[in-house]
Amino acid sequence: MFKEKFVYNTQTLRYEKIEETFKTKAFKVLGIASAIIVSSMILMFITLAYFPSPKEKALMREIEQMEYKYMALNNQLDNLSKVLANVQDRDASVHRMMFGMDPIDDDVWNGGVGGADRYSNLVNYKNTGALLITTEEKMDKLKRQMTLQSKSLDEIAALAKDKETMMASIPALTPVRSDRLKRSIKSLSGFGMRIHPILKRRKMHAGIDFTCPKGTAVQASGDGKVVKVLTHKRGYGKHIVIDHGYGYKTMYAHLSEFDVKKGQKIKRGQVIGKVGSTGLSTAPHLHYEVIYKGRKVNPIDYCMDGLSPEEYQQLVDMASIANQSFD
Repeated sequence: MFKEKFVYNTQTLRYEKIEETFKTKAFKVLGIASAIIVSSMILMFITLAYFPSPKEKALMREIEQMEYKYMALNNQLDNLSKVLANVQDRDASVHRMMFGMDPIDDDVWNGGVGGADRYSNLVNYKNTGALLITTEEKMDKLKRQMTLQSKSLDEIAALAKDKETMMASIPALTPVRSDRLKRSIKSLSGFGMRIHPILKRRKMHAGIDFTCPKGTAVQASGDGKVVKVLTHKRGYGKHIVIDHGYGYKTMYAHLSEFDVKKGQKIKRGQVIGKVGSTGLSTAPHLHYEVIYKGRKVNPIDYCMDGLSPEEYQQLVDMASIANQSFD
């Protein structure tokens, strides 16, 4: 209750009670209530700012842990980017050195991810928005680079497989086994102008003649497909032509018999026939030719298997002698 107030009246020489109106009393009550409310709000703000509740403390700790985890994740993403960059660099070297291809373009590799306002939903996070955006950008870039690298490795695998097939197909095997070549061949006639044994004049000899006993096994010098199995009374006599792909073909002439048929796929080292002296020939021998892109080339460059450098040089020297051919 409000205390009663009195005022001294000098005229009546008495204390008279002051009667307050309802409006005055209402203003006083409202003023006191307002003061209490304002004071309470100030106290509440101070308490919230400097004395957080247990729930708020737990939430703050959780936010701090999240920031720490995101910073650690950023560091891991940086390390992964370095590892991937190293893989990409080795990938580029493989492309350049082994397959003669251009590496992934730097602008493509370091390019960003498109899309307007891609991270706009994170901007509103005042305290952690920048950290979240940085992490998302690194993650998106890393995912994009991993996709590029995966496609590049798929391409390398395909090229390597094709390279392996090509290496197995290119003629690289002496058509007569090296042990037979070493023990049994008395002489040979190489690629170039030679005296024809029957025509008795100089004539281009487009292959190598390996003298071998009749019946000596003849082997394919590379993987391929038999495209010709022919028998002529003159010329090459019984002969086989193999298409190795990649522009290469080989021919094996003057055979005594065939061990393959037209259209058959064969492997390097597979026996395809036997040495003979059919066609225009003076003695049992194998006439061997290598054709590259339609042009006959020196087969000596494709007879390197099972021979030491000295043996191969001896073979080259023998093939280069301008002697008489055997066909």
